Amino acid sequence: MTGVGWAAQNQIFSAADHSLPALQQNQPNPFKYSTRIEYQLPGTNQVILKIYNILGQEIKTLVNEIQNEGIYTVEWDGTDWQGSEVAGGIYFCRLHTGDLVQTRRIILLK
Repeated sequence: MTGVGWAAQNQIFSAADHSLPALQQNQPNPFKYSTRIEYQLPGTNQVILKIYNILGQEIKTLVNEIQNEGIYTVEWDGTDWQGSEVAGGIYFCRLHTGDLVQTRRIILLK
C-alpha cells in the first residue's frame, strides 16, 4: 500500500486502484507564484476542485463541471475567488468526484 488513500461511504480505497479518480500532489510544492494540480478520472463525472485555507474556509473554486475520462491539469496562482493574493501558508486542495473526496496539502511561500 502506498500510504495514500481516501474514503467513500465507509470504505477505504488504496491510491493504487486505477478504477477510481486520483488527485496527485501539486507540483511544485511548496510554491511561490503558481502550482499545477493534476487529477485523473476513470470515467465521466461531476468534478469539483477547491482550495481551502487552514481554517477550512473556501478560498477558490478551480473546477466545477462535468468532465470526461482523462488526465487533467489545473493551475492555481495563489489567489482567492476575487483575484486577490492570499497569504503564505498551508492550504488544502480538495477534489470531489461523485461520492469520493480526496485532499492534498499545498504550501504557499511568500
